[in-house]
Amino acid sequence: MLCLKDAASLLSNDYLENEDGHGLTKDNMYHVAASTYMPNCSSEMIDWWFGFIHTTAQYKLWHPTDHVFSDWEGPRENKSEYIGGHHLVHEYIGGDLAKLKISFKDPSEYFGPDWREAFKASGYGTAVCARVGIWDDETGAVTYTGHIIHLIKNEPNACRMRSRFWIGDIEGVEQPQGDKIPESMRAGLMKHCKEEMAILASKLPELYAKHRRQANAARM
Repeated sequence: MLCLKDAASLLSNDYLENEDGHGLTKDNMYHVAASTYMPNCSSEMIDWWFGFIHTTAQYKLWHPTDHVFSDWEGPRENKSEYIGGHHLVHEYIGGDLAKLKISFKDPSEYFGPDWREAFKASGYGTAVCARVGIWDDETGAVTYTGHIIHLIKNEPNACRMRSRFWIGDIEGVEQPQGDKIPESMRAGLMKHCKEEMAILASKLPELYAKHRRQANAARM
């Protein structure tokens, strides 16, 4: 399985052996991969979505059964601005309720300072990158435990999302603990991701067009 430190190699390998799968990496993180073809979607729409989704009602559009609660800390202008923001969620993964803080990072942290040029050369439009942690919704405390990358490949009249998760990189712990990830989380995360991204693909073009029309009307 692909190690986090090798994430940039995704740009030169459009299809790896494990585009959908999960397992331990050689440095003992648990890696989950899921690929979703998204007709009539674009990287611009994906960036817009992650800057848009703040409330529980919006979050439930993404997965009506698994998504329970959503809040947001960060930019709120819905201008595709989410880097530096934090998505606070309750969601079911593998049948268990997870309370998570998803802290969005600049793609340069995973793909290097010249990531824009590298993306353009390889046909990629954007990457939604984040550090994810276990969140205590009563105290606000968070322990970061993993990483997320949703890498968006441009396709004719579509895009392809290559979702990658690395779990077990626990804040304050020297060695990764991927071998301690519960069985329910392993396959459950891949299943959840494929479901929510398929749902998103079915709703995003119409939702994006609607909000673009509203934004244009407001400027007139």
